[in-house]
Amino acid sequence: MDRNDAEIELSRLRDAIDRVDEVIVRLLNQRAKYAIEIGEVKPILGLPVYAPEREKQVLQHVERTSNGPLDPATMRRLFERIIDESRRVERESGVGSRSG
Repeated sequence: MDRNDAEIELSRLRDAIDRVDEVIVRLLNQRAKYAIEIGEVKPILGLPVYAPEREKQVLQHVERTSNGPLDPATMRRLFERIIDESRRVERESGVGSRSG
């Protein structure tokens, strides 16, 4: 591969990453919408917003699901942040404040 081919390949790969990032953004926003909806249902069932056992299940699931190259511990850290942000969105929507 010469320099010109390498530059073309780099551009192609960066474009591919941009497309993947767009999908990730859409999926994260959809996940947040579901979290808000769950927050609307929980008070009806008398359940608290924060469910540590469910969070543990989610984290174990993503660790098991990851086949690399990101290792399970990395996936866990990423999803811990995703879960934190889902709770923040839920609180800001007013759902979390209604259920304590």
